[in-house]
Amino acid sequence: MAVLRNSPSQDVTPLVLLVPGTPLAPGHWMNRWAQWSEHCRVVELGLWDEPHRNTWVNKLNLAILRADRPVVIVTDDIAALALAWWVEFEAIGAESPVLGALIVSPPNVDLPGADARLARFGACPRNRLPFLSYLVSDPEVPAAERRAAVRLATDWGSTPVTADLRGDWAQGRELLRPLLGLEPSAGEARRVESGAPRHFAGL
Repeated sequence: MAVLRNSPSQDVTPLVLLVPGTPLAPGHWMNRWAQWSEHCRVVELGLWDEPHRNTWVNKLNLAILRADRPVVIVTDDIAALALAWWVEFEAIGAESPVLGALIVSPPNVDLPGADARLARFGACPRNRLPFLSYLVSDPEVPAAERRAAVRLATDWGSTPVTADLRGDWAQGRELLRPLLGLEPSAGEARRVESGAPRHFAGL
């Protein structure tokens, strides 16, 4: 994993908080990222089968406060709702320590009956997130889920992208760079200059 350099507006290295919505398998890309960099930390929300909204939001808030430095939040699955509700409850402004978010495979909030866990969060906040964010979907999911992801990304002000999430998900580490205030990698910069397709196709 690339060494995380300082944010342009900070003199410390940001912390990447990895927030899964389900128990992580040993080979999950979040575990791999945490092993590769001391600047990545997994946040265990617990209560996986019966999540409690306020408990999850409080755990996320505590992790952000304990970081005591700027953070980038990376969520997987239903943990995206913990982030959305944290923004809703905290009413964060310009002094927020959150530099950005990478929101991976959020649930289909347009079809709450598809996942019984969604009922425990109430209506999903759809206000614009006050920081840079990408909302990532797997290209293998049904078209209806991709369309729901685009609608959610539009409401949250996130850039919707598709990406293959298998293995160590090296492409995801490229998405972290702008969230951390870093320039694109040399290979990505060449693709942009040449007009070649980006790693991440719009949904």
